[in-house]
Amino acid sequence: MVKEFEGKTEKEAIDNAVSALNIDREEFDVEVVESVKGGLFRKGAVKIRVFIEDDDDGFDVGDRYSEDVDPQAQDDFEKASVTFLETLIEKMGFPGTVSINFREEKKIGLTIDSQHSGILIGKKGKNLDALQLLVNVYCGKLHEGRRVIVDAENYRSRHEESIIRLADRTAAQVRKTKRSRLLEPMNPFERRLVHTTLNDIDDVETRSEGEGLYKQVRIIYKGSANY
Repeated sequence: MVKEFEGKTEKEAIDNAVSALNIDREEFDVEVVESVKGGLFRKGAVKIRVFIEDDDDGFDVGDRYSEDVDPQAQDDFEKASVTFLETLIEKMGFPGTVSINFREEKKIGLTIDSQHSGILIGKKGKNLDALQLLVNVYCGKLHEGRRVIVDAENYRSRHEESIIRLADRTAAQVRKTKRSRLLEPMNPFERRLVHTTLNDIDDVETRSEGEGLYKQVRIIYKGSANY
């Protein structure tokens, strides 16, 4: 979920977000959208965009895909979502068709079928994430309680599996060398997947480091001197 808040300072804008959403600061990431410095006759203002780490924001591998799902849009929300995404990628110069690949109570999945899927997915899925953000900003004005997950070539499920393997492999290295390892920057869903994957390993701990939407996860051996 994405929300915007304002304040005289970045701290005040964040405090406003915490108060309005009734969640802890650690549960969301912040991007500064606009910052206006104060002057003699005007007050300063900061606008932030808050990215909330939904409990179910992503794919459970293999669970959501079903041959029984009707790929055609069924209601106005689905039709608007499909039309918006198809129009968006066409205007980008990478046309394709969009269909429904899963339905849940508050979430639907859209999959792109295009000859340009590799470009639309982008490096490490960042283009796909950007498309998903734009679709949700648009669709959030139509129905605030529903979200859209955008996929292409089953990328998200394959990517989820690769992150799980990376987390397990890195944790094994940390336990062997007894030295912490810092993973590459990841979005909130990817980081949460690493945390969840390694949560039950007694002698390993994970923590997020950095600022902004893309933070890094450090995997730490609990018995090390720098723990």
